[in-house]
Amino acid sequence: MDYVVEMEGIRKEFTGIVANDDITLRLRKGEIHALLGENGAGKSTLMSILFGMYQPDRGRILVEGKEVRITSPNVANKLGIGMVHQHFKLVEPFTVTENIILGYETRKFGLFMDTDKAAKRVGELSKQYGLNVDPYAKIEDISVGMQQRVEILKMLYRNADVLIFDEPTAVLTPQEITDLQEIMKNLTKEGKSIILITHKLKEIKAVADRCTVIRRGKTIGTVDVAETSREAMAEMMVGRSVSFKVDKTASAPGAAVLEVSSLTVKNSKKVEALKRFSLSVHAGEIVGIAGVDGNGQTELIEAITGLQKAESGEVLLSGKPIHELSIRERNDRGIGHIPEDRHKRGLVLDYSLEENMMLEVYNRPPFSRNGLLKPSAMREHAEHIIESFDVRSGSGVRSVARSLSGGNQQKAIIGREVERDPDLLIAVQPTRGLDVGSIEYIHRRLVEQRDKGKAVLLVSLELDEILNLSDRIAVINSGELVGIVNASETNEQELGLMMAGYGKEEGSA
Repeated sequence: MDYVVEMEGIRKEFTGIVANDDITLRLRKGEIHALLGENGAGKSTLMSILFGMYQPDRGRILVEGKEVRITSPNVANKLGIGMVHQHFKLVEPFTVTENIILGYETRKFGLFMDTDKAAKRVGELSKQYGLNVDPYAKIEDISVGMQQRVEILKMLYRNADVLIFDEPTAVLTPQEITDLQEIMKNLTKEGKSIILITHKLKEIKAVADRCTVIRRGKTIGTVDVAETSREAMAEMMVGRSVSFKVDKTASAPGAAVLEVSSLTVKNSKKVEALKRFSLSVHAGEIVGIAGVDGNGQTELIEAITGLQKAESGEVLLSGKPIHELSIRERNDRGIGHIPEDRHKRGLVLDYSLEENMMLEVYNRPPFSRNGLLKPSAMREHAEHIIESFDVRSGSGVRSVARSLSGGNQQKAIIGREVERDPDLLIAVQPTRGLDVGSIEYIHRRLVEQRDKGKAVLLVSLELDEILNLSDRIAVINSGELVGIVNASETNEQELGLMMAGYGKEEGSA
């Protein structure tokens, strides 16, 4: 069997953690090979080794049957290996073409950059692979899905034959995910070979030929995707059977905790992104907000949490107006917020876990007295969260937030917010980029909050998640409320139509 890439017996250890422990992965020409594992299982480390960002402590890599040493990403590029990272590496004010040729410039007479020639080539590649990218558009003006296509073009421009995709759908809308899957199939038809790092079993089923599963740094096995069930792969990944259904009893809603009435909010471009929006969330229920990304969800949440000022309308928490209060005052009144962007809004990445767990409560007893912090109480609090929410890190509470995998960062944020025992818990994309084990766990914690009589407002782009978790679902389109339905009486098709703006006659707020 001809393999384009073989990684044999790869071991990589970081201080105190064995990230890869004797892992073997073999990629065939023209296949989409999924690399499946929980957050922190060692997937990204393994691919960073293949891409030359890390050196293995042991093991060997063969490309086209020859043993190679990949000492840097430049060496990987020369060997025809390219990588689309989870967090894109693009320069915002530059155009698509300028980003693509960065570090790989074509020069005219050896002196000037030949951008026109490069743009022409970018246009040709874009057409050939059905990518639909404008070579002259600025990165800051294009959607996240389009930025990802630029990253793909960057690899194709450098003649990569092996393409590594690291969690490529974490930031995409359902439609963009479908488009990306088509693009990946087109790439393999043209003879490219793809390694897809993911933990989304639905996507593996949709595009992958084979799948290698790793757990806690070890290879569990390689399977043929068509012949292996989603449940079997999930069990290989987490080491136990996983439920894809959320266990919950019918809700018993109490008094209204959150009441939003006639709220209008403008976005950064001074356009009304949320228009006269009204919604109530009661104690003991989960209300899901369904909608395609960019339809006013962000503005709604920012107006409730105080990150943005509303133009008009009001927000009541337990019957009292809060729209004039500061963020801290709103938090103190009983709002917990799991933000959409865990890096920008959820954590201070260069602080330790301990410091991050204290961000909203450091100024009150038992964590401080008379303006002085109490380190032992802070440590105890952080350790309690890390233990209760199974946050895995190299050095416990002293670990720098940046060093944790995305899933563990997310669990830490959720732990911090839940431990504050808020009356209203706002969860925005709470499981974005997480594996099935973590998703199951987080869903359980959200239902637990509901069952304790808390109000939960859930915003998610995953329709399965909205349908599985919510008691009632509010559908938003172009900043307006299309309608509210009971989760038990609707389905993906109906929600999809409502998300496209087709109203539902009945349904009341």
